[in-house]
Amino acid sequence: MRSKRGRLIAKGGRGELALLERIRRQANRPATGELRLGIGDDCALLRMKPGEEMAVTTDLSIAGRHFHLEWHPPEAVGHRTLARGLSDIAAMGARPVAAFLSLGLPRELTVTPGRRPAWVDRFLAGFLALADSHHTPLAGGDLAESPMVVADIVLLGAVPQKEALLRSEARPGDLLYVTGSLGGSAAGLAVLRERGASVSRASLRDPKADNALAPHLWPQPRIAQGLWLRRHHAATAAIDLSDGLSTDLDHLCAESGVSAVIDAALLPLHPGATLEQALHGGEDYELLFTAGPDISLPRLITGIAITQIGTIAKRRSGQPNVVLIRESGLRRPLLPGGWQHFS
Repeated sequence: MRSKRGRLIAKGGRGELALLERIRRQANRPATGELRLGIGDDCALLRMKPGEEMAVTTDLSIAGRHFHLEWHPPEAVGHRTLARGLSDIAAMGARPVAAFLSLGLPRELTVTPGRRPAWVDRFLAGFLALADSHHTPLAGGDLAESPMVVADIVLLGAVPQKEALLRSEARPGDLLYVTGSLGGSAAGLAVLRERGASVSRASLRDPKADNALAPHLWPQPRIAQGLWLRRHHAATAAIDLSDGLSTDLDHLCAESGVSAVIDAALLPLHPGATLEQALHGGEDYELLFTAGPDISLPRLITGIAITQIGTIAKRRSGQPNVVLIRESGLRRPLLPGGWQHFS
C-alpha cells in the first residue's frame, strides 16, 4: 500500500496514514523468495526464478454489483475479492507470487464501532486468511475515500516458460472436464437473498458452517489442481468458471476455434443447485479444462473430484459453439447465458 500526502489525513489516529499502518500490521508476513520488498515503499520489488514467466491478472469488485454490504459479511467480501484473482492464476497452471489490493471506501467503514473491529479490518481478515493459505503475500496497493466500496485486485503468478495453460489449445477429439461441482454459488446467492439478515453469524463467518452458503461466500480457487494439470502435462486448454459454464465454455471454444458437446446428465451439480444454475450461474471458480483422449486422469486431483462432462469437436460454419444434450437425448444450442457486464 502507498500513501499520498494530503489525502484523508485526520487527527486522532484516523485518516489514510493510520489506515495504511493498520493494513501494514495485519499484512506483515515473512517475505517469500520472490518478494524482496513489500508494503512501505513506492513500489514492491519482485525477483522471478530463472526460466519462469509472470502471469498477471486483475479483477474489480464493486458494492451493489459483486457483493451487497447488507448480505455479505466483510470477511467473505475480502475472501471473494482475492479468490477471483487466484482462480485466474489457477487456470493458467501458475503458482501465486504476490497480491496487490486497491481499496475505495466510505469513511465510516474505516472507523472502529465501539469494541468491534471496523468493516475494513474484517475485510482484511478474510482476505489475508485466504492469502496465507496460498502463500500469497499482500505486496502493496492503494487507498482512497469513495462513496461506495470498490476493491481492485492484481495477482501475480509464475509459470515455467511456454508451459502456461491457455484457452486456445483445445483440439477436436479432446475430452472436456470440470473440477468440483457446479451451481453452488448461484444456489447460495439465492439462499442468501431469501434469508437476508436472518442468516446465522456462524454461517457467514465459517466456511464449513452452512453447505448451502459456503460455495458462494467462501469459494475455493483451484490452485493445487491447476498446478497438477500443468506439471503432469495433462490439460490441453483451461479456463476458470467465473461467468458461468455456458459463457466460459463459449470463450474457450472461440479462442481454440472449436465447438463442444456437453451432456447435462454428466454435470456434477452442487447439492441444492439446479441445472440452470450450473449452466449459467457463475462464480463457481472451478476449472474447466480439456485433455487428450489418451490421457488417463484420476478421479480426484489433490482431493477434488474431476468429472468428464463432454467432448470437443470441429467448428462448423453457422453452427453454435456449444451444444447441450438434455436428459431426454434432445440436442439444442447452448448460448452464453452467464454474467456479462453492459448486457
